[in-house]
Amino acid sequence: MKPRLACVPEQSVLQPSLHNASFFDAYEVENPQAERSALAIWLDTVQKTPRWVNQSMALRNAVVARLGLKHAGDLSSFDFSKRAHDYQVGDRVGIFTVYAISENEVIMGEIDKHLDVRLSLFKSDHGTRVVVSTVVHVKNWLGHLYMFFVKPMHRIIAPTVLSKI
Repeated sequence: MKPRLACVPEQSVLQPSLHNASFFDAYEVENPQAERSALAIWLDTVQKTPRWVNQSMALRNAVVARLGLKHAGDLSSFDFSKRAHDYQVGDRVGIFTVYAISENEVIMGEIDKHLDVRLSLFKSDHGTRVVVSTVVHVKNWLGHLYMFFVKPMHRIIAPTVLSKI
């Protein structure tokens, strides 16, 4: 399924944070798993992360370590045997911390001294579509520098991962 650019859903928890975001985008695809929870869909999807994406994350980690930034890991580094309904707010899923979980939306992200990143997987249109939204608030010059390099890769990686739904 080919992802396409979309709007952050009006009902998304992320919607109020858009007005002062440094960066945001959203991609949507048809959802063949309408009966599954948002988190279950995310877990299934990131398990299929292409190797080149995780290799890109490894390269990112090696480069930013020299700048004193955090090692993020990769998208699919989590316990594959843990079921979606066993996750709680505060748990880690790959590179993200879970901030909110509902049947139709999961909010994940990462906060450090340079960036506040939030990602939402939202089931829309009665579950027939999935929208993945990313919202970034940059806190300082190093965050801006980081985003300068990350934005072009994000625009490739986000739809690539979403196409695995």
